[in-house]
Amino acid sequence: MASLTVRGLDDDTKQRLRVRAATKGVSLEEEVRRILREAVNENAEPKTWEQFFGEIDAVFEEVEGVDLELPPRESDWTPPDFSTFPIDPDDGPGPGR
Repeated sequence: MASLTVRGLDDDTKQRLRVRAATKGVSLEEEVRRILREAVNENAEPKTWEQFFGEIDAVFEEVEGVDLELPPRESDWTPPDFSTFPIDPDDGPGPGR
């Protein structure tokens, strides 16, 4: 593998990279590798849907998935009754009335 040294990087940028890496749970070097990989692949061939969803799956595998507790489907809502709805446009409210 090749190595790369970046000179002249200001402290603020390095700190932001360190925080970005920490929020993703990876090392600073891994985050920089990801950023560089993404930057050089921007002009690559467009992804297929399979590749796109595969990358999404990979992200969730890193965080061991997401389990959501679904609330029970209980509702006392009843649909509206339109049986008394005026069918004749002249019977109901409208513009100019």
